Amino acid sequence: MTTPAGPARGQGLVLIGTAIVLTGFNLRTAVNSIGPVLEELEAGLGISSGLAGLVTTMPVLCFAAIGFAGPPLAARYRDGHVLAGALLTMAGGLLLRAAADAFWLFLVGTVLAMVGGALGNVLLPGLVRRYFPGRTGLLVGAYGVAMAAGGALAGIAAAPIAAAVGEGGWRWALGIWAVPALLAAVPWLAVPARRGGRPATADAVGMRSLTRSPTAVAMAVFFGVQAMQAYVIIGWTPQYLRDAGLSAAAAGLLLGVNTVVVIPLNAVVPALTVRPHLQRPLLVAFMACYVAGWSGLMLAPRTVPWLWMGLLALGMGTFAMVLTLIGLRARTPETTAALSTVVQGWGYVLSGAGPLLVGVLRGSSGGYTGMFVIALAGVAVLSVTGWVVTRERFVEDELPGAAPADRAPAGVTAPGAASPRG
Repeated sequence: MTTPAGPARGQGLVLIGTAIVLTGFNLRTAVNSIGPVLEELEAGLGISSGLAGLVTTMPVLCFAAIGFAGPPLAARYRDGHVLAGALLTMAGGLLLRAAADAFWLFLVGTVLAMVGGALGNVLLPGLVRRYFPGRTGLLVGAYGVAMAAGGALAGIAAAPIAAAVGEGGWRWALGIWAVPALLAAVPWLAVPARRGGRPATADAVGMRSLTRSPTAVAMAVFFGVQAMQAYVIIGWTPQYLRDAGLSAAAAGLLLGVNTVVVIPLNAVVPALTVRPHLQRPLLVAFMACYVAGWSGLMLAPRTVPWLWMGLLALGMGTFAMVLTLIGLRARTPETTAALSTVVQGWGYVLSGAGPLLVGVLRGSSGGYTGMFVIALAGVAVLSVTGWVVTRERFVEDELPGAAPADRAPAGVTAPGAASPRG
């Protein structure tokens, strides 16, 4: 393993790795716990379905807006302090919205609760690159699995928690996730500062400069469209299956199948993606799964729907793939953080349009043709942009005045020379 800079050795690396995985667990709990108790939330706060829709849209907007603050904060403060503060803010926001009696206060709590997820989204790839440059696939896979598991647990447990508590139980279903957020903040506070301050950042690239990199732009579009696919699957396929004749319980179980398949996928895909010769075959396989899954749902929704939802879950391996590619397409941890912010920030802005457009088209036409057109058009966009981002290059080398392409700082692995074990 390439030795990271600074004092992180042995037990220090274990501590940082543990902090990264625990943070990953919390990245989606605040989002996924809302849907199963949305009806109870509406009744408890006395809000309309339109305002409830705003609640479901807020996470994507927060991920985009708050995420852009990640690199400036990381440049000024210690990594551990930034993420510890983000997780503590997240815990406070979760408790605030659980106790809120007014809708505006609930929204304030939601924004605060998204801080941990938004900053974790954009900072973790850079931290993996800094402390584990020879184990990118392993660490991205570990926190990807933790993220999927945390999101699945929050979604599955929310309704039972609310039912067990009784009246007002939705507040417990939302607020209980403050506990793992608090626990995840502890190891970050114990991570030592790197000796000698921050490494030289002369080679780091700013976020604005990255808009001139074709690879960075393609990666942002790729991330946004794959996220759009995920939000459409999570938000609309259960209702589509119910309208096709399945029961609510069966539709929920099928979405559970989709979620369960994604968990081990997030562990395997990063370790494969760090092997350059496997990136495009993986891309082709994911696109084939998307096409087969969406086509099956469209033509035969009541025939082996578990297969169609499973195939869509395999297609969603594009998420773990693009997270890994973010760490492989920049030379320094600082540029990796900037690239992560640009890709995820603008990507989440793009992704929010998908589910909203599906709803508008369904309302105007009364059917789901629009959903399938959007989904399959998205697969075409993913195919083109995916082909671009799987080229072996650094984003720095695509900018005006870039240094020779064979230059690489000490301790940074070139795109084509990733660790064979990931």
